[in-house]
Amino acid sequence: MHRVVVLALEGVYPFELSIPVRIFATAEGPAGEPLYEVVTAGLRSGAVRTSADFSVTVEHGAEALATADTLVIPPFSCGPGPDKEREWLPRPLAEAFASLRPGVRTVSICTASYVLASAGLLDGRPATTHWNEAAHFQRSFPEVKVDPGVLFVDDGDVLTAAGVAAGVDLCLHLVRRDHGSEVANRVARLCVVPPWRDGGQAQFIERPVPEPTAAATSATRAWALGRLGRPITLAELAAHARMSVRTFSRRFRDEVGLTPVQWLTQQRVEHARRLLETTDWPVDRVAGEAGFGTAASLRQHMAATIGVSPSAYRQTFRAQEPTASAR
Repeated sequence: MHRVVVLALEGVYPFELSIPVRIFATAEGPAGEPLYEVVTAGLRSGAVRTSADFSVTVEHGAEALATADTLVIPPFSCGPGPDKEREWLPRPLAEAFASLRPGVRTVSICTASYVLASAGLLDGRPATTHWNEAAHFQRSFPEVKVDPGVLFVDDGDVLTAAGVAAGVDLCLHLVRRDHGSEVANRVARLCVVPPWRDGGQAQFIERPVPEPTAAATSATRAWALGRLGRPITLAELAAHARMSVRTFSRRFRDEVGLTPVQWLTQQRVEHARRLLETTDWPVDRVAGEAGFGTAASLRQHMAATIGVSPSAYRQTFRAQEPTASAR
């Protein structure tokens, strides 16, 4: 079974510490069997101080890192006062990193990206961190390709999430990558969280809060999701929201972090991915059901979005599906 080791360092934030345990431990196969073994470890077993007014007790020490298939590092605080110039990779932690098996998947949540960068794991690679720390992070590690606008970055064996709840997005993405959308969607439903959040962390950067009486675009987004197979124009979206096109476009971007057209394309690609995973429909039919009209259009948008063709995506998903003996 795939083992996820969650590293609880001194000053760990309790909410982020709980995210990987909750998401991965909820993932089940078709017969209800667990798909991941989740282990929480510290640099030593015993009590670990958190950033709150309580400690947690872990049964495993740093030796557990050598058994990890996926290592998740939640963020942590060093206590009162600024910690931006702290030592993010003290010797005990560096020694624990040295025990990792080749090919282990390493994940950081929020400012734990400083740990991965200090270990040299992000050199020359794309990464993200909390938007409020992105500028400092880039100055501290100029060799890292920092993207402050996304919720998470998947660079294969190294993945980084933006602040706090973006750890949920990234862990769900890993379940989706490992076992497909159906399993990830079920985990999301059981945890009462969205299976995929629209936009990036740009929507959470400090900005004036809209007036409470201002009309929102959420109802129109729900309306559009039920009509992905049909042509939908910007004018139709604005009319449904009872706004002018200009006002609707501005408010939509403020709420979602994307333009209406970008969001609609993203939703259609996600719908096409689910259909490719869960049906045997020809690519032409998938394209039509997702609102792209033609297979050529679907291929173009999937190549631009996730870098593969519909056929290659379907083959990859089915190649990863566990066999009966593996289950």
